[in-house]
Amino acid sequence: MGFGNLTEFIFLGLFHNENVKAMCAVLFLLCYLAILCGNLVVLITIRGSHLSEQPMYYFLSYLSFRDVCFTSTVAPKLIIDLFVQCNTISYNGCIAQMFYAHFFGATEIFILVAMAYDRYVAICRPLYYMITMSRQVCYMLVIASAIGAFIHSLVHVFIIIRLPFCGTNEIDHYFCDIFPMLKLACTDTRLLVIVIITTTGVLSILTFLALVISYIIILSILRTRSSEGRRKALSTCGSHITIVFMFFLPLIFTYVPVGDSVGDDKVFALFYTMIAPLFNPLIYTLRNTDMKNAMRKVWCQDKLFEGK
Repeated sequence: MGFGNLTEFIFLGLFHNENVKAMCAVLFLLCYLAILCGNLVVLITIRGSHLSEQPMYYFLSYLSFRDVCFTSTVAPKLIIDLFVQCNTISYNGCIAQMFYAHFFGATEIFILVAMAYDRYVAICRPLYYMITMSRQVCYMLVIASAIGAFIHSLVHVFIIIRLPFCGTNEIDHYFCDIFPMLKLACTDTRLLVIVIITTTGVLSILTFLALVISYIIILSILRTRSSEGRRKALSTCGSHITIVFMFFLPLIFTYVPVGDSVGDDKVFALFYTMIAPLFNPLIYTLRNTDMKNAMRKVWCQDKLFEGK
C-alpha cells in the first residue's frame, strides 16, 4: 500500500441527482450488455469462420476481446454504484482497476496501429502482403502490444503507489485514473503531471497523427484503383478511421489537460470506456459484406444444428 493512512476511496461519480442516477444506471446496464453481446458476436463470428485466417479480422477479433475486457474493468463498478449507492473502493482495488484499465486501453491503441499497418501493406504493397503480414507477424504484433501495454500500466501503478495519500479520499471520477488520483496526493505532483502528459498524452497525439497520415496515404493511393476495389477498401478504411477518431480524440482531451481541470475528463472517459466499445461492432459489421456473410453462415448454421 502507498504511503499514508487511506485504505479506501470514494467515487464522486458522474451525477448527484438521484433520479438521474437511477435512469443512467439502467441506461449504462443496457449499454454494457450491448457491448458484451455485440463484441462477443464479432469475436465468435471471426473465430468460427474463415475470416480468422485474414490478418485484418484476426486483429479485429482481438480488438473486440479487448473492448469487452476494457469496459468490464469500469462499467460493472459504475453500474453497481449508481444502483446501490455504494461508491467506495479499496486502495488495492483502486490500484488494480487503474492497472487493468490502462493495460486494456493501451493494448487497444496498439491493436489499432497494427490494423492500420495491415491496411497500409494490403493496399500500398499488395504483392508483399502475404509475406509481410504472415501469421507469425500477427502473433508477434499482438504479443508486442500486450508487452507494451503491460509496461505502460506498470509505470502508472509505480507512480501512484509511491505517493502519500493522507487527506481527502474522494476521487472526482467514476473509476480510478491517474490524474484524479494525483489530485489527492499530499505532495507536489506537478512534475508527475508533466511526465504523464509527455508520455501518455503526447504519445496518444503522435499515434493519432501517424494513423491519420497513414490513412491519408492509403486514400490517395486508392484513387488509382478500380471502382470495385476502391469501394471495398474505402468501406474497410472508413470503419477504421471512424473508430480511430472515436477512441483517440477523447483520450487526447483526457491526457493532455488544460491546467488542473479534470472535471470534463469524466465525460471524455465515457467515450473510450463505453461509447466506442458500443459502436465498434456496429461500425465494423454494418458496412462489411465479409462480416455479414460470415455472421449468416456461423449463426444460421448454429440454428440449423439446434433445429435438428
